Amino acid sequence: MRLEDTRQFKRLVNSERGQIFAPEGDIFVARAPGRLDVMGGIADYSGSLVLEMPIAEATLAAVQLDEEPTVRIVSLGGDRVGEMAVFTLPLADLLANGEPIRYETAVAYFRQRQPWAAYIAGAILVLMREKGVRFKQGARLLLHSDVPEGKGVSSSAAVEVAAMQAIAAAYGLALAPRELALLCQKVENHVAGAPCGIMDQMTVVAGQPNQLLALLCQPAEIQGSVPIPAELTFVGFDSGIRHAVSGADYGSVRVGAFMGYKILQTLAERDWRGYLANLTPSEFEQYYRHLLPETMRGDDFLRQYGKLPDTVTQVDPARTYAVRQPTLHPIYEHFRVQTFARLLAGDPLANAPLLGELMVQSHASYSACGLGSDGTDLLVKLARSTPGIYGAKITGGGSGGTVVVLGETAVIAQATTHIAQQYAAQTGHTPHIFTGSSPGTAQFGTLRF
Repeated sequence: MRLEDTRQFKRLVNSERGQIFAPEGDIFVARAPGRLDVMGGIADYSGSLVLEMPIAEATLAAVQLDEEPTVRIVSLGGDRVGEMAVFTLPLADLLANGEPIRYETAVAYFRQRQPWAAYIAGAILVLMREKGVRFKQGARLLLHSDVPEGKGVSSSAAVEVAAMQAIAAAYGLALAPRELALLCQKVENHVAGAPCGIMDQMTVVAGQPNQLLALLCQPAEIQGSVPIPAELTFVGFDSGIRHAVSGADYGSVRVGAFMGYKILQTLAERDWRGYLANLTPSEFEQYYRHLLPETMRGDDFLRQYGKLPDTVTQVDPARTYAVRQPTLHPIYEHFRVQTFARLLAGDPLANAPLLGELMVQSHASYSACGLGSDGTDLLVKLARSTPGIYGAKITGGGSGGTVVVLGETAVIAQATTHIAQQYAAQTGHTPHIFTGSSPGTAQFGTLRF
């Protein structure tokens, strides 16, 4: 599949033969887009259905094997013009007594050196630990990304997937799409040390252009794709407020949701197949809401209920967590996403106001969890007051980042310009606008030259 960014990257790679790469030898290239979270968001770790769209911006990775047992990574600055970062990893550093080092050791290793490299080189360790791969050759890796960081469009997942896919291709490893996504999630969770659900990696891998990937996160079951009707368009607006899933707000809301699940599981003696999303809103309101405290101190929870059923977050005994709202959110969000998918498959313009209402409800629920921001609230307000726009919401992990807007295709260009101008006038920040879509990594395949 030929895309303009791929053509430009191929020229770049060829120009680096004899520099970053050896003059001779195959080079393998993979491409991974960012993603726009239309519905579902943080409810992914609670088993919700999510609807995700791969965006036009992407990360490209090129890998060439090297006889020297070292992985040399060169990351170009992407939207940060003129920047370049280099990291050299001796493969021996990933071994202790002939066995792969523990993930906890790897987290400390990269944090003491260059944390950004964990998202790329982490693929090597994950393949060693999870697939039993033993790398006898090193590699040279060049990475370039147009997916902007900190805007909630899965820049980290795009980096992980592009790197993992290119590395696997270079070493002759065959990874099915679902397996590729799950391995990349392990890179982020266990090597980079950032908690995240599975929706980002799955969308980056399995997304299709101009369609919403329907993913049931239990843990990662693709339920097909929902075509975006020609009459409607989704657009993303960068609020200018930096987002990070490793931030305290996302982590505390995630902990609160798992605390709520553990409390309900213990008191009701039910497990809902392991996911809060399997409670219906009516069931929750009738039988279980009253069992949950609004907030709870970490030490009180640990004393009464023990450890969380979550492998990537821990309860801080000295911290007080919101419990009820983070627990309620995925229960209602799963219902909203299911309804959204059904409506989108029907009469587009007739159902558009209802689709918009579901988006705004989701946005309000994020805010109730403490994951809102002034900038994203303003973007939603401006969008809702613009003719031809039906709905808008914060995306991904919240607390800034990108707002997704649903509008009528016939007027979306004019509406987008109006919203951006109004936002710039009130905040001084001209938002980056995400338009268009592109194939996921699996559909794109791997190039060899």
